[in-house]
Amino acid sequence: MKIINNPKKTEWESILKRPTQELKTIEKIVKPIMKKVKRQGDKALRKFALEYDHVELKELLVSREEIKAATNQISEELKQAIQVAKQNIETFHAAQVQDLLTVEVMPGVTCMRKSVPIQKVGLYVPGGTAPLFSTVLMLGIPANIAGCEEIVLCTPPNREGKIHPAILYTADLIGIDRIVKVGGAQAVAAMAYGTESVPAVYKIFGPGNQYVTAAKQLVSQKGTAIDMPAGPSEVLVYADASAIPAFVAADLLSQAEHGVDSQVVLVASGEKVAEKIMAEVNTQVALLPRKEIAKKALENSIAIVLSDQEKALLLINEYGPEHLILSVENVDEVSQRIINAGSVFMGNYTPESAGDYASGTNHTLPTNGYAKSYSGVSLDSFVKKITYQKITAEGIRSLGPTVEIMAANELLEAHKQAVTVRLNYLKNNS
Repeated sequence: MKIINNPKKTEWESILKRPTQELKTIEKIVKPIMKKVKRQGDKALRKFALEYDHVELKELLVSREEIKAATNQISEELKQAIQVAKQNIETFHAAQVQDLLTVEVMPGVTCMRKSVPIQKVGLYVPGGTAPLFSTVLMLGIPANIAGCEEIVLCTPPNREGKIHPAILYTADLIGIDRIVKVGGAQAVAAMAYGTESVPAVYKIFGPGNQYVTAAKQLVSQKGTAIDMPAGPSEVLVYADASAIPAFVAADLLSQAEHGVDSQVVLVASGEKVAEKIMAEVNTQVALLPRKEIAKKALENSIAIVLSDQEKALLLINEYGPEHLILSVENVDEVSQRIINAGSVFMGNYTPESAGDYASGTNHTLPTNGYAKSYSGVSLDSFVKKITYQKITAEGIRSLGPTVEIMAANELLEAHKQAVTVRLNYLKNNS
């Protein structure tokens, strides 16, 4: 990471450019994969498993025996940790349940809104460089709370054709039993189009690399909804002299180890603050098992010194980070001024890792600047909002003339007539 001191606003966009490939380039690779899955179904999924995962699969679905075996393959310590995370995530997401909204807008005219679960959902769980069993919790729990009838989970197998036992244990813990050994763009295609083993779903959730993201965006153009464009992970840390350099460095590196295409950004209130943090980064990265990945990600990353807090906040909101860590003295005040971020972590003792795993918030968040227009996954992501209206005789007498006038002025006579026939009926039968 190089340090840039008080850059001009005109330079921010180029400085903060994310390390992403051109979408057209990725789509050229993804589209043929998706077409083959649509045409050939399971046959194509097995072919791609051999080509990309280097494994020959006889069965695409995880068996009940494999799920049971997974329980014995992970430690009690990990099981307990997963259960604590499950409890916190359930508590936070259950609190998001909304009752039926009923409003009588005028006498005899009642409007209602009700949350209805999306019947069929697909969950994508990355399993490439790291088995993200935490994503099973983040997606499966709100799907269950929402009441989704059919849940299918896709995740790539290892070279032995197996799914990481922690993913299987977690899925079983929350009641997901249709687990498919398929990853990448082909998994998205399978959930969108359906195959012999994978039912077609109405909405697809989950993070992934740029190929998964491109596939999700492509199917969203053809009628399958997606949660959001969620590509390579990113974090921005805003630190002042009150920040503890070792903490900030650890937060930056926790993001950098995700993948070589991850981006970490440090915004520091002063050059000395940045230098102390960078010294810690250099010390800590050498100790990481995934240090080569982290170092590569750091090459795509930047430290910016902005002594003016107003400018710092402007930069943060223009960047729109997926994760935003605020390690500043006036953290409560600053947090209220954040308008573009996926999830915000406040204070020296709130690492991103807490939200990634177990604090209760969801870690499936918008990346690549999409935090400016998308929310992270929540219970709302798994429901539709249906509105209802009920009008009595009294209500149509009051509201009807308004509708007649508006319809007539839009030259839609049949719309007007639908009201007029009712008013005439009431007039003649009163």
